[in-house]
Amino acid sequence: MLPQIPVVLQTTLLLAASNVFMTFAWYAHLKNLNDRPWWFAAVFSWGIALFEYLLQVPANRIGAAELSLGQLKILQEAITLTVFVPFVLLYMGQPLKLDYLWAGLCILGAVYFVFRA
Repeated sequence: MLPQIPVVLQTTLLLAASNVFMTFAWYAHLKNLNDRPWWFAAVFSWGIALFEYLLQVPANRIGAAELSLGQLKILQEAITLTVFVPFVLLYMGQPLKLDYLWAGLCILGAVYFVFRA
C-alpha cells in the first residue's frame, strides 16, 4: 500500500504544476506568438489555461480540507513567484533583478504570517 501524501504537499505539488501552465498561458505568447493577432494568442493561451484549471481546481479543493482560504491564496502567490522567476530568466531570457529577491522575501514573510500557529 502506498503511503498517504500529506494534504499540504498534494496541494503544493498540484499548485506548482498548475502555475507552470498558468505562466506559459499568460506570458509565453509574448515570445512565441507576438507576430500573430492578439485573438490567436488569446485562444492559444486559453488552451494552455485549461490544463492549469484541471490542476488548480483540485489543488484548492484538496487544500481546503486543511488550509484556510488565506493560506491557500498566500501559498499560491509564493508558488507563482517561485515558478515565474525561473521562467523569466530561462525561457524569456530576461536579466535577473535584485527586486525579484526582495519580492520573494516579502512573499516569504506573508507565508510565515499566514501559516504561523
